[in-house]
Amino acid sequence: MVETKTGHNRSNGISYNDLLKGDAVPPPAVYLEDSPMEPGVTRVPVESYYSKEAHDLEVERLWKRVWQMACHESDIPNVGDTHVYDIASLSYMVVRVSEDEVKAFPNACLHRGRALCDNHRKELKVFRCAFHGWSWNLDGSLKEIPGHWDFPTVTEEEYALQEVRVGHWGGFVFINPDPDCEPLEDFLGDIDRHFRIPFERRYKAAHLIKRLPCNWKVAQEAFMESYHVVATHPELLGSFGDVNSKYDVFGNMSRAMSPSGPPSPHTGLENPDMSVYPDGKAFQSVKHLLSGHVYRRIEDDLVEVTAPNGKTGRFTAAAEYIEGDVKSADIQMCSWVGGKICPGEEDTPMLYDTSSPHGFRRANAKQRREQLRPAFGDYVDTISDADLNDSIYYSVFPNISPWADFNPIFYRFRPDGDNPEQSLHEVMYMIPVPEGVEPPPPAKCTFLDIDDDYTLAPEFGSRLLKIFNQDYVNHRMVQKGLHTHPKGETIYASYQEQKIRHFHETLVKWLEADEAPKTAAAPKKPAQRRAG
Repeated sequence: MVETKTGHNRSNGISYNDLLKGDAVPPPAVYLEDSPMEPGVTRVPVESYYSKEAHDLEVERLWKRVWQMACHESDIPNVGDTHVYDIASLSYMVVRVSEDEVKAFPNACLHRGRALCDNHRKELKVFRCAFHGWSWNLDGSLKEIPGHWDFPTVTEEEYALQEVRVGHWGGFVFINPDPDCEPLEDFLGDIDRHFRIPFERRYKAAHLIKRLPCNWKVAQEAFMESYHVVATHPELLGSFGDVNSKYDVFGNMSRAMSPSGPPSPHTGLENPDMSVYPDGKAFQSVKHLLSGHVYRRIEDDLVEVTAPNGKTGRFTAAAEYIEGDVKSADIQMCSWVGGKICPGEEDTPMLYDTSSPHGFRRANAKQRREQLRPAFGDYVDTISDADLNDSIYYSVFPNISPWADFNPIFYRFRPDGDNPEQSLHEVMYMIPVPEGVEPPPPAKCTFLDIDDDYTLAPEFGSRLLKIFNQDYVNHRMVQKGLHTHPKGETIYASYQEQKIRHFHETLVKWLEADEAPKTAAAPKKPAQRRAG
């Protein structure tokens, strides 16, 4: 049985703040701040996830006037390097005009509208339309029109490319198509105090884009809470305090902090339990701590399930019954052990200290510090146990998710063209480097289509990619179910889904406002000490 009603307003077990107070190396003060939303639930009409009308409204009132991350500085390192940023039906060119200046323009020829850039380009000298040859300099000024005599009303001033507002944060380039928008600094607020190592000192070590069969909001919401872990990622229950996560909101940003070490309160256990992995390996066998069923990998796409009474059955990785006395199986457990594994990771060990939640955390933090010590030296002794253990993930409205200092994950979610029922899930590993160290060149991007397995991007490692595959199991089914949802609206929990609540309440403000909302000025808080 899972934990249901507890008799109080939180899950059983140790709270996240109390857990942090027992860590050997304490967390930054900002991690202990509490800034939750007001209690309540949020309901969202299901049409917002699939109707073309809702999609078109988002294009007009969100994407055409909100600050949005377009690319990373390392995508355009040289003068003339141009990154094509597409969002819904809109397309923009982000170009390095000089060593210190980046500009952005709509990706359209001012003659007949052909896109000036078909794809990202290196060291362009001019923007030249491949249709009739109209061309512009990198700064947007009109360069040449073949047969200009035949366009007597076309002036260089009027037909310069229209600049799009550009901002910079953390090594990323942001754009805003609204010429009257507030400064990016106001929109982001005091985001920098949440990260000890600034994003300017991180490099793109891995990069993928995966097309998903669901609305971009469905995709993003799947990564905004840990409430789903008990059903979607049951292999984590032995050492992950899913429903004891801490959630906060700050201006246009929200935060979730999920602890490693304490077992899920759903299990009723006090100490970590690695019997979840009967063979001591991550992907060969898994025991479901709630049902007691053991799932064992026989080969790719073949799983044997053994019930507590000894009966067995065999299933595909999609939990389709093949044979045996056990006739039904958990699709996420089948996906975990029966799904694809990155080459060379078949025997990945899962051996941790199970003496206590803090024993788990201290041992794991110590191991990670020694891995980081050759690069960061004695600075590693100041890195908190939380930074080296926990899932600390932020969401910046409308669609990016930077994770905390030593968890390199960075997400972006976008609509896939004008199809409201497809989206793009972008994942980057942003690895920190010590101060003064030149970062390596950025990784190339791997594109995965709808039916491609996440493990086709092995640079991310099987553990994260197989978690993505479990989430992917839900994406298509959520999108399908929304069309026949009998209540016509989704509902989000008061606390555990407040990142989603915060997102939707912010989104509604943008969609209902005739003019783009401006961010209320927030009092500045003391900056956190930066890494050495």
